[in-house]
Amino acid sequence: MKPAPFQLLTAPDLPAALPLLSDAAAETKPVAGSQSLGPMLNLRLARPARLLDVSRLPELRRVEEDADAITYGAALTHAEFEDGTLPDATPGWLPAIARRIAYRAVRNRGTIGGSLAHADPAADWVNTLIALGASVRLAGGTAPRDMALNDFITGPLATALAPGEVITAIRIPRRTPAARWSYWKFCRKQGEFAKASAAILADPARGDYRVLAGALDRAPVLLPDARALIDGQADASQVVTAALPDLSPARLTLQITATRRALASLTEGTPA
Repeated sequence: MKPAPFQLLTAPDLPAALPLLSDAAAETKPVAGSQSLGPMLNLRLARPARLLDVSRLPELRRVEEDADAITYGAALTHAEFEDGTLPDATPGWLPAIARRIAYRAVRNRGTIGGSLAHADPAADWVNTLIALGASVRLAGGTAPRDMALNDFITGPLATALAPGEVITAIRIPRRTPAARWSYWKFCRKQGEFAKASAAILADPARGDYRVLAGALDRAPVLLPDARALIDGQADASQVVTAALPDLSPARLTLQITATRRALASLTEGTPA
């Protein structure tokens, strides 16, 4: 199918782009790599009157480092993370996450900010960055604001973005050398959407322990008793079953298995 007619806009920088996004007279959606929005346009599930290309806005292509975190511009591509051309806030995890996203052709154009704005429940960045404690920086409202990614993703394909707002950056806390990470997802074949996924963070120096259930028909869920799960003091089957009572038996089995495999990989020191 072909998309409904739309007007394509460009802007030289973020200050020039924000008034275009906030223009209430015309629905304007930001677009960068178009790997998520593009199919929705072609299927006419989305029919914005205007698209604003934000892929080259200098503010969305920056990388800023401080002692506690690295802030990545929202228009950086999956491939740039995969290729290691960007500084890594983790002990080498970000390239591994990016490498699992769909296919290289998608990774060449798709952006980290676009993936989070689309909020697909099966998306690798959505699930693993929540587990890593990331936050997003938003502009376009009355004032720029930061929001924990876990609060930003409100449901499947739903976020806390207000009308006229755009993700400008993603802040990822630096992880210590002793931190461990693991991620497991079930896909029928490489590049397909995950049927179930689990992401785990154990960073004892920072006291951060997270076990996430992803690829659900809702926003990702941070499981309770994360420290006990990681230390082997809690049973994954019981915790997942209690946290996700609405899953079908088959889907529940898949989620429990994904969680167990991610926990096993974490214990073995071989990120899944």
